Amino acid sequence: MSDWTMAEAWTLEQAIASIQQTEDASQRYYAAWWLGKFRVEDERAIAALLDALKDEVDRSPDGGYPLRRNAAKALGKLNNPAAVEPLIDCLSSDDYYVRESAAQSLEMLGDRRAIPALRLLLAGGIAAAVKAEGKPHLVQPYEAVIEALGTLGATEVVEEIQPFLEHDFEKIRYATLRALYQLTQDASYAQKLMEALKGDKLQLRRSALLDLGAIGYVPAGTAIANCFAENSLKLIALKGILESQLQRSSEQLDADSQQLMTLMDNLL
Repeated sequence: MSDWTMAEAWTLEQAIASIQQTEDASQRYYAAWWLGKFRVEDERAIAALLDALKDEVDRSPDGGYPLRRNAAKALGKLNNPAAVEPLIDCLSSDDYYVRESAAQSLEMLGDRRAIPALRLLLAGGIAAAVKAEGKPHLVQPYEAVIEALGTLGATEVVEEIQPFLEHDFEKIRYATLRALYQLTQDASYAQKLMEALKGDKLQLRRSALLDLGAIGYVPAGTAIANCFAENSLKLIALKGILESQLQRSSEQLDADSQQLMTLMDNLL
């Protein structure tokens, strides 16, 4: 049995003991994953993950903090406001992937207190959004930051993020379209994401699918269903749109909701 399979069979007590010990880094890493995957909201789990955000023991060859990364990811799934300030602190980490995980989790937690710190990561604008020297990534996790600002309703950053529509990286352009639609409700941004569903690269079509699902853009339903991508991803995107539409219609099954459900049924 693999370590990963064994981890799935843990109890809460075993997971907490595993993340707190310091002899086996892989067990600590798996424990953080386990607590997030199973959305363990026990206060002991939250405390253990918050402690892991300050870990100095688990270091990668490039100087990063793997345990901190996984702990930050897990905390976004646990819906506990106690994680907000520690995750905001993580946005100033010298580990790119810790900053990225923190931005993603702050988006999930939906707390607007994160906006000023997220905004700081856009300092220098598109001119500063270049590859980090000797690294496979940019200097900041722009995609995650821009998506978080959109979800958090940071209308004050519209002018700051608009230039990222011209960035060389397609996923950053898509994240910007997604955020600008959320912040302005200008349908032209969502329609450009729909155009991306016709692109040549599967990976980028997948990104556009998920972005359209995240913004709940109902007119994209048929285009999503017809997109050349995995049905599983199309279902995720359509489910996101359906959930948004049900919220807008006070949980009533209107014509748009029924059409979305039909599209989903046809993909099963």
